Amino acid sequence: MTRKSKNVRPRRVRIGLIQAAATPDPDENLQRTLRAARQAARQGARIICTQELFRSVYFCQCENHDFFRLAEPIPGPTTRAFQKLARDEQVVVIASLFERRAPGLYHNTAAVIDADGSLAGIYRKMHIPDDPLYYEKFYFTPGDLGFRAFATRHARVGVLICWDQWYPEAARLTALQGAEILFYPTAIGWHPSEKAEHGQTQHDAWEIIQRSHAVANGCYVAAVNRVGHERLPEAPGDGIEFWGQSFVAGPSGEILARASADREEILVTELDLDALDLTRTHWPFLRDRRIDAYEGLTRRWIDPSAPPASR
Repeated sequence: MTRKSKNVRPRRVRIGLIQAAATPDPDENLQRTLRAARQAARQGARIICTQELFRSVYFCQCENHDFFRLAEPIPGPTTRAFQKLARDEQVVVIASLFERRAPGLYHNTAAVIDADGSLAGIYRKMHIPDDPLYYEKFYFTPGDLGFRAFATRHARVGVLICWDQWYPEAARLTALQGAEILFYPTAIGWHPSEKAEHGQTQHDAWEIIQRSHAVANGCYVAAVNRVGHERLPEAPGDGIEFWGQSFVAGPSGEILARASADREEILVTELDLDALDLTRTHWPFLRDRRIDAYEGLTRRWIDPSAPPASR
């Protein structure tokens, strides 16, 4: 039997999630987030993730062409600022941005910056919602890069964004590329008028589905949400109360850390990457997948009334 050398160091990494409230000033939001990222690095975080669209208030509460001015290219001013921070602190950064790709072509994008300051790549949000106060289809073109995992100095990471959280296919395809940690930059909350009746159920569903991704794929899941009550003058209704509660789940779905519902926080958590192989060996879901029988997953709907041979 071959044994691992006693000199092999355990693979452990600390991650930092920046849970914040947004101001109307994009430059102020950037500077506040850069300061929080440096603080996370000084607490030992080696991989740092922002919340979704951290540079602005959540403008998708209404359809307003003026908000396209918030978008920027990648590379651009925000990525350059985080590239400098990554080099200075030797950390990986996942920064969620409103990307201006070309005239009339915009994406909800996460930039992955490696610890040497290089741009490891980008992920463009694949699933775009269109719900009351979440009018994202007006602003964002669906991603066209597919689901991706990125090899960085400190871990192999996958990035998915907010509405992507609800899709097990997205988590699976990212994990199958070797992602050890799935990061989910997020902007989700309650309609205040619905909170009393539906609030707890909505939040529980959001957390449960992501914890299930950790279990099904034998990986870590880190969701980073914003806090605060945001109401745009142009938007209908009484705004969104973002529920915070950023969290990190382990490969058995256990909650390793959770932030508060109403405060800005830097959530730093240490992860044991060696534990993933142990988990996947004892719960061999990837081994036992019937890849020969899943072709129906690529269809929009399977008619239950049709004979099996013609479905």
